[in-house]
Amino acid sequence: MKQHWKILIWMAAGALLGGVFQVSLEAEAESGLVLDAGRDAAVVREVRGPAVKAGLEPGMELRSILLDRGRAGRERRIRIRGGADLEAALEGVKIGAAVWFAEDDAGKRVVGKPLTLVLRESSPRARWIAPFAYGAALFMTLLKMLIVPLVLTSIISGVAGVGAARDLKRLGLKTILYYVTTSMIAILVGLVLVNLIRPGEGAELGLPYREAHAAGRSFWDVFLRMVPTNFFSSLGDNGAMLQIIFFGLFFGGCILATPAPHGPRLREFFTSAFEVMMKMAELVLRLIPYGVFCLLVKVVGETGFGLFLPLGLYMLMIAGGLCLHMFVILPLLLRVVGKIAPLAWGRAMAPALMTAFSASSSSMTLPVTMECAEKRGGVSNKVSSFVLPLGATINMDGTALYECAGVIFLSQYYASVGGVPLGIGDQVFVVLMALTASIGAAGIPSAGLVMMVTILSALKLPIEGAALLLAVDRPLDMLRTAVNVWSDSCGTALIAKSEGERLAVEAPVGETT
Repeated sequence: MKQHWKILIWMAAGALLGGVFQVSLEAEAESGLVLDAGRDAAVVREVRGPAVKAGLEPGMELRSILLDRGRAGRERRIRIRGGADLEAALEGVKIGAAVWFAEDDAGKRVVGKPLTLVLRESSPRARWIAPFAYGAALFMTLLKMLIVPLVLTSIISGVAGVGAARDLKRLGLKTILYYVTTSMIAILVGLVLVNLIRPGEGAELGLPYREAHAAGRSFWDVFLRMVPTNFFSSLGDNGAMLQIIFFGLFFGGCILATPAPHGPRLREFFTSAFEVMMKMAELVLRLIPYGVFCLLVKVVGETGFGLFLPLGLYMLMIAGGLCLHMFVILPLLLRVVGKIAPLAWGRAMAPALMTAFSASSSSMTLPVTMECAEKRGGVSNKVSSFVLPLGATINMDGTALYECAGVIFLSQYYASVGGVPLGIGDQVFVVLMALTASIGAAGIPSAGLVMMVTILSALKLPIEGAALLLAVDRPLDMLRTAVNVWSDSCGTALIAKSEGERLAVEAPVGETT
């Protein structure tokens, strides 16, 4: 059975089992807060566990509670005078929801960070969910293990490999310039859409609030932090990913400048190391169906099915961004830059696009893409044999858009439950990471998950959200791959035109098209 069908089946099973736990097993909310009834307020008597981070202290008087604060500014204020009022106020509030306490009736002064309700470990539901929560945590830990060695070997081997075609310098420069430009445009499309629509605000995803804070950096600080002061220390920190990427780019470039035998030896070493890491990633990613099963049992079992509504809005936003890039931006480049008819080129590449959409793999589609570009599009073998394989390796417009928008969607959710929202500097950081991660994702099945975990780790955000997004990823993966292949083919046509070639799609009506 193909991997994507296994993922869908196990996701459905996880959601179903989590729903059974949700409706059939009793759950107790643990707030870590003990209140006494005062004359006009509830007096905090004891603070422990989850309530410690909320800024609550013994002796504090609380007069109101704020619920459902999030998207569109919705909130509900409830007056509390003691423990009974608190229990009544929290009745029906989902596990994992954020609750704000205020020290006056108007709710103007919110106490510290929100308090997130968690399952009491002794409750029946918590005991049944615990093994699945452990399985989900183990799977996410395995993904974390891959991040640093996979990205480092991918960047170094990719940069060093570009220099293998020194006789194609002009062609290589045009190709890389096109791929970086279109990937950046795709990222900016995703960035604008996710900031306009803001699907993560007020979403009920049931993900943990703990440690949900972005790294926090100014615009210029992003570039300063790119340079590692101690590279070996950076290797031990998933949050230092931009430093690792900078070093990889620098090191790979220096391999190109180092004469034989040392330069070629190092290039072969890192190429081999990257192949080994790809094999490790392949083995770990075979566990995706079971990891997602465990995660959905945990999340649905704790919070119910409400998470699928914001995930649906997120999916529509990503699909809209991908369609905008595929049907508007790339055709405009064909028409304006290359004077090529987009519809004619699209007809020529139709078999490759259909293959990409169904197979969800740029690498598997490559032979079909090359055949369409040469026999139906009229591109020379010299151009197609260089541009298309390189594009299948480093040009991932759809993946880049998905990485950027997905990470900011999750950051919006964490910010809405009391985390720190991403500032301009952090969003610049996400853009740079999405660009480099899309390049580093070459040839790895389900690479989007690994690369999104990479960016979330660098931002110091919980990584469970990346696996949760797999619930709506299958149709997006098909569309992303079609966008990737379409961008590769458009680049091939533009570069062929710049080399003075005449394409078949430019022929008069009645001739080969």
